[in-house]
Amino acid sequence: MTEDLSFRRKPLTPEQRQARDAARRIEAEKAMRDHEEAQKAFYANKERLRAERLAREAAEAKG
Repeated sequence: MTEDLSFRRKPLTPEQRQARDAARRIEAEKAMRDHEEAQKAFYANKERLRAERLAREAAEAKG
């Protein structure tokens, strides 16, 4: 019985490997930037809500 080996990938040339690695690096950097922006937005919103809550609690305490 023979196995169908057509699913195997061809080995990449050094140029193809460099291009693939560069593309992966660019994607990873973009993902890191996106994540960092989302984290900054999250914490800014968290601080805004905290300030609003503290102001509301202070107003309730006054009267």
